[in-house]
Amino acid sequence: MSQDATLTQTSTPETPAPPAPKSVAELKQIAAQVRRDIVRMVHAVNSGHPGGSLGCTDLLVALYFRLMKHDPSFHMNGENEDLFFLSNGHISPVFYSVLARAGYFPVSELATFRKLNSRLQGHPATHEHLPGIRIASGSLGQGLSVATGAAQAKKLNGDNRLVYVLMGDGELEEGQVWEAALYAPHHKVDNLIAIVDRNGQQIDGSTAEIGGLGNLRAKFEAFGWRVLEADGNQFETLLPALEEARSLTGQGVPVMLLMDTQMGYGVDFMMGSHKWHGVAPNDEQLEKALQQLLVEQAGDY
Repeated sequence: MSQDATLTQTSTPETPAPPAPKSVAELKQIAAQVRRDIVRMVHAVNSGHPGGSLGCTDLLVALYFRLMKHDPSFHMNGENEDLFFLSNGHISPVFYSVLARAGYFPVSELATFRKLNSRLQGHPATHEHLPGIRIASGSLGQGLSVATGAAQAKKLNGDNRLVYVLMGDGELEEGQVWEAALYAPHHKVDNLIAIVDRNGQQIDGSTAEIGGLGNLRAKFEAFGWRVLEADGNQFETLLPALEEARSLTGQGVPVMLLMDTQMGYGVDFMMGSHKWHGVAPNDEQLEKALQQLLVEQAGDY
């Protein structure tokens, strides 16, 4: 890893005060706009992953517009900031949209998604130097390990901010996830909040049919995690769960939020189906989706 990409920093940048947290009504409007971005981005290039992106929209909006202390001017080390790592990097459309809407780079750049020479590649990559991206992700199973290391680095540096990581439930079939799940409680990494998008779907079908994840709460509790559960598509339940997760940090154990979502949430013909894992809408489907994703003041790029 190059020196400028490490999570150790010798100088402390001045972090500007974050914007005022958004109300639930404002968050819902931002989420609708982000979902419009997602379907338009994948439609424009007939490529991408709308299903999981739509399902996880509310989480990323809640983190970047309500909960996290972060700096859109972007310093790779993120000292004195909360950090977010996207492990299931194929849902890059939601990540790119939220970063752009939060001020990390121009919203107009969303129009370059998955195009040649774009910084917005199908899976996020650090060599593109896109503000907000701290790891290359897409090879599943690695995010929890990275987030655990970043959280330990913060503790060693006396930095009391938190580290968040999002994983897909199908991703839990990767063995490296469980190595990290053992490591974090053993080393008392208690500034870490891991989140699983428990939508029950993966590329080839339902997780119950493909991998049989069983009782995830019991599994993580057996490994020593503090586990919470919440509906990830309703801010009224998601926000209190995230606040509770934050309140449980600093108590000697990492925190896990099992977040129930519907793949394709917000677009009725996509919801709950693994078939929209990596399929773009056609022209007619795009128009139908946009009619369902109305915002008071549309800010389409």
